[in-house]
Amino acid sequence: MSVNKVILLGRLGQDPELKYTPSGAAVCNFSLATSEAWTDKSGQKQEKTEWHRIVVWSKLAEVCNQYLSKGREAYVEGKLQTRSWDDKDGNKKYTTEINATTVQFIGGRAQADSSAPRPSAPASSDNNYVAKEDSNFTADDIPF
Repeated sequence: MSVNKVILLGRLGQDPELKYTPSGAAVCNFSLATSEAWTDKSGQKQEKTEWHRIVVWSKLAEVCNQYLSKGREAYVEGKLQTRSWDDKDGNKKYTTEINATTVQFIGGRAQADSSAPRPSAPASSDNNYVAKEDSNFTADDIPF
């Protein structure tokens, strides 16, 4: 038995980048920063930030590209995957990334970028939204 599951809560380090494969499948990439803070033995505050490469596919990729932006907080569930390719000089390159199956948008766009116009929504609207890879939804289903 084995388990390959990643759960992250962090902030986007860049705007998502949406591309399409030759077969027409949507793929969205973005980086997510997670940080931890502690006090070392000498009493000094320390902080460490880890950067994670996130890959999202299909309709979820399009939704992430539309509603996520640099600085926005997101909750991501997925699995680790490592892929390889040969660079232009024939050297083997590797990258490890999180293949996301669930993305929850935390807070509103205005929290990530105060200059961005806030979408109109009822005052009682919840600005959090959970999207899963297998969700069947349209843009009209997004609550913000």
